[in-house]
Amino acid sequence: MKAFRQWLPANGYEGTGSLGGSFYSNNIEDYYLTPHDLGYWPFVKFDHDFIGRPALEKIANTPKRKKVTLAWNGEDVTRALGTLFQKGDRAKYIDLPLSNYSTWPYDKLLKGGKVVGVSTFSGYSSNEHSMLSLGIVDVDQSKPGTEVTLVWGEEGGGSLKPVVERHKQVEIRAIVSPVPYSEVARETYHEGWRTTHA
Repeated sequence: MKAFRQWLPANGYEGTGSLGGSFYSNNIEDYYLTPHDLGYWPFVKFDHDFIGRPALEKIANTPKRKKVTLAWNGEDVTRALGTLFQKGDRAKYIDLPLSNYSTWPYDKLLKGGKVVGVSTFSGYSSNEHSMLSLGIVDVDQSKPGTEVTLVWGEEGGGSLKPVVERHKQVEIRAIVSPVPYSEVARETYHEGWRTTHA
């Protein structure tokens, strides 16, 4: 990983993009995702040589995490939004319909006080009447219906990014759900990788 990071140009996408959210690690590798994490494993083929093949062969049959949809609890989202109109500390603003305020949003997901994954891109779906986000969760927490706690907002009152106002962290319950979230998409779209490997 160090050689890869040194090879990257400073003005490239990875060098200029911002990290945001409640998940924080001193290890840059914790922010990288595998094909398993992204739901891309059906596209990985070992019938040819390619850069990174030995690393993927090591994890071929041992996925640690899985991509899911997270359906945020409406009452918790409403409570967080309500702090904008109260005196005192407020929650990080949840911009609608898309609430991403960094290039790579990473909000930690908790279960029993332990980090079990991250929430990434989030937004409000008018069709589903729900705040949704993509999540990457430990395999043992990926069963639809599992409740996790999403920590919304950054540590220490927020980072120095100009798009981050001072705020407090709040906890939002979320239900682990299928990918894609829409029942219509899951059940009626042409059969393919989304319907056979979700």
